[in-house]
Amino acid sequence: MDSYRELIKENIDFDLLLQEHPYDADVLEGYVELMVEVCCSHKDFIRIAGEDIPTGVVKNRFLKLDKFHIAYVLECMNNNTSLIRNIKSYTLSALYNAPITMGQYYASQVSHDMAQGFYD
Repeated sequence: MDSYRELIKENIDFDLLLQEHPYDADVLEGYVELMVEVCCSHKDFIRIAGEDIPTGVVKNRFLKLDKFHIAYVLECMNNNTSLIRNIKSYTLSALYNAPITMGQYYASQVSHDMAQGFYD
């Protein structure tokens, strides 16, 4: 577990994330621990967004996450105002989907801001 923890922290520039988000240290540690738990799992499948995904696929994606993916998930979670009943499941889904949703999210933000006249 320690080897995966070190690798994940290195991949996501954990120390830099802590500098940029000092008040979210516990949340960032939680993200790392969830990813470590998946990487060390002996289960055949991990449930992500209601689907059973092969553990190897989830592990592979988690090991490709970087600082920007984690900052994106942190921002989305901090901006969420709805009640989350299963925070672990929700967070696993957010981390897993970060690489495929991050670009769309920021493009939508820019479009919104431009429509509001924030970029003149």
